[in-house]
Amino acid sequence: AALPGPAPKDWVQAPLDPAVRAVLVGFDEHFSYAKLCQALRYLLRGGPDCLLVGTNRDHRLPLEGGAGIPGTGCLVKAVETAAQREAFIVGKPNRFMFDCVAGEFQLDPARTIMVGDRLDTDILMGNDCGLTTLLTLTGVTALDEVRGHQDSGCPARHSLVPDFYVDSIADLLPALGE
Repeated sequence: AALPGPAPKDWVQAPLDPAVRAVLVGFDEHFSYAKLCQALRYLLRGGPDCLLVGTNRDHRLPLEGGAGIPGTGCLVKAVETAAQREAFIVGKPNRFMFDCVAGEFQLDPARTIMVGDRLDTDILMGNDCGLTTLLTLTGVTALDEVRGHQDSGCPARHSLVPDFYVDSIADLLPALGE
């Protein structure tokens, strides 16, 4: 969305869709100041009745060679800061998404495994939902970090420890063929 004029007084006069009752913040490679302004205007207009929903709080997305780009959590934080309220996160580590899928497909947590490369989202959600957890070391987490949580005396940090780990998801391919 383009800003409707050169000054802030112009931005607050752009029409708002009266049917909008929620602001959803997800991955957006074209996130802009205009979109941030629009989100804030909807949230201010709707007050607490206008939902603020975020898809996740990932702060960084890993790329090959150790590089990374800002994750959706950065965008969620920008809207939360402007609106001065916290978003309801529907993605990991919130169990909301798992509860929806488990209810729809009658999943048995004891027979379900959560595979992921992040302790603070994938593994935490899996542990909170009573799933077996498997960490892949191809993402943002190193084994030293796992050991630090495991060796701590802190229950909250223990919830970040996976049941198993593999260097790469490709390590599972032989077992899946059996």
